[in-house]
Amino acid sequence: MRILLKLSGEALAGEKKTGFCEETVRKVADQVKTLVSSGTEVGIVIGGGNFWRGRTSENIDRTKADQIGMLATVMNCIYVSEIFRSMGMKTNVLTPFTCGSFTKLFSKDRTIKYFKKGMVVFFAGGTGHPFFSTDTGVVLRAAEVDADMILLAKAVDGVYSDDPRKNAAAVRYDKITIDEVIAKGLQVVDLAASVLVKENGIEMRVFGLSGEDSIVKAVSGTFEGTIVV
Repeated sequence: MRILLKLSGEALAGEKKTGFCEETVRKVADQVKTLVSSGTEVGIVIGGGNFWRGRTSENIDRTKADQIGMLATVMNCIYVSEIFRSMGMKTNVLTPFTCGSFTKLFSKDRTIKYFKKGMVVFFAGGTGHPFFSTDTGVVLRAAEVDADMILLAKAVDGVYSDDPRKNAAAVRYDKITIDEVIAKGLQVVDLAASVLVKENGIEMRVFGLSGEDSIVKAVSGTFEGTIVV
């Protein structure tokens, strides 16, 4: 099985909400190591929100703001990759643009080669273009490398009819179609990413990262969350 895991930058920051929380990253690494040991091929996309929320800036050109955000994701992937390595895993960080010797350029062939060697592959830098989020990035990479599913590890444990943090009556869906997600404006991923999911028929599993063994359970299907098909 080949999966792509999407982590938010804020999730990696833990309670600090900025920078890194090594304890949180190690908990993620423990679960990924379990998956890799069982033969699962794992790719990871990480957001940059623990460093930069460029889209909320009123004084910076949108293109430049998005470029800063791309670099934030590169920093996150390099850091998490090194934590994974310290725990005995083999990793590589791929980007859609040249970053000197820090990363390697993305290609499907290179990615598949690394998967076959048992490496965890980090996809940093988003799509390499402004105006596209890491939501679009993870779906694009999933389609390109023929992933079996996308795992979306979030602060909220699934897809709800409304924001459960603001509306106590919000209902969590066990299963929902991507057409329903788009029609209801549920914003599981942004609209561009939703269209890519629809066109490529990629299954997504949405769950709360903080749950015990949440990533492993999401892969096995024994998780509490939402399946988007």
